[in-house]
Amino acid sequence: MSRTDGAVGLEEHDEQSRLAQRRADKWMIAGAALMGMWAPGILGLPIFLRGVWLQRQAARAGFSVRPMIVTLIGYLVLIDGMLNSLGWALDLVANHTLINRVLMVGWGAMFDAGYFWHYNEAWVGGAAGPGEKSMVFGMILTVFAMRCAAAIGFLQMKRWGHQWMIVTCWMGVLIWCLYVFNMTMYADVRYAGVVFPVIGWWLYDIFYITPFLAIPYLHTVNREIFSD
Repeated sequence: MSRTDGAVGLEEHDEQSRLAQRRADKWMIAGAALMGMWAPGILGLPIFLRGVWLQRQAARAGFSVRPMIVTLIGYLVLIDGMLNSLGWALDLVANHTLINRVLMVGWGAMFDAGYFWHYNEAWVGGAAGPGEKSMVFGMILTVFAMRCAAAIGFLQMKRWGHQWMIVTCWMGVLIWCLYVFNMTMYADVRYAGVVFPVIGWWLYDIFYITPFLAIPYLHTVNREIFSD
């Protein structure tokens, strides 16, 4: 009888833990999605933090929820992938739409004149700088889609998500090095006449340095906590 009671108790605990994690994830997914859409980002932050608070409360109540470091790294990488996928996809395939001409050219005037200088004048449309356009094309088709998929698998505590998170974070190091060099090569264009030049670049560059924050953890975490 005691074995049966213990088994039922464990099943109930697992079910309650799953529901608690799912409730927290609903808030965090909604917040991450809004932050990944650029303009509504300020609305997404409190929603995301509400989900983080719910997960912390569930952990304190004794439920078996995802480790907080996994949650923070996973969602940070997911937001990074969504921000770059949306922004660069607009530049790549929707460069003549009204929303893109407002957002991208506005971004160029505020932070990075590479999105203001001769915008939509090249035959491919969008950013006219060859270095930037090459990165837009290459990264949209490869690493940022991979980062979104890896983050989802990572948040689900899947072993393939952990493995691909390592791969895409090292690719992120390459992207950061390329972007720093690209910005430096075109500094006379990209920092000319913008409202927030170098300081602004460091503010939004914080998402590009996520690999440096995640890699030490990804290589030292106990891989057994991720399931097949």
